[in-house]
Amino acid sequence: MTAKKLVAYFSASGVTAGVAKKLAQAAGADLYEIRPEAPYTNEDLDWTNKKSRSSVEMNNLSGRPELADKDARIVDYDTIFLGFPIWWGIAPTIVNTFLEAYDFSGKEIVLFATSGGSGFGRTANCLKPSVSSDTEIVTGKLFNGRVSAADLKKWVETL
Repeated sequence: MTAKKLVAYFSASGVTAGVAKKLAQAAGADLYEIRPEAPYTNEDLDWTNKKSRSSVEMNNLSGRPELADKDARIVDYDTIFLGFPIWWGIAPTIVNTFLEAYDFSGKEIVLFATSGGSGFGRTANCLKPSVSSDTEIVTGKLFNGRVSAADLKKWVETL
């Protein structure tokens, strides 16, 4: 039996969405968008403003932005590629909200992220408390620009 794969992603500006769509095709995976209940505006994403929504959220790592829905059928999948932009050196807290909304027991979560310059940093360690101890989190790949479907296919084949 072939393992079922899902690409779940959060994208505030569309960059991560572009990678996620190509990755889903390259991996033969289903696609699921993690959406906040209140969509982010450009003002919300202004990291230079300490009072912007994203700055406030990332300064309170225990906060959990609400999800627009909880329709992902995680139980149907063995491997979940989880994508997001890097904010302040880690995943946005809405990714923790997503992980805490489902049971990922026995699943493999392969992280991928988009960033203009930051690395993965301590992202995996910040996400681990949001899943059960028998969930494997793999720090996958960081994309700092355009990526081809062929490159994504090669990456998936190495996993």
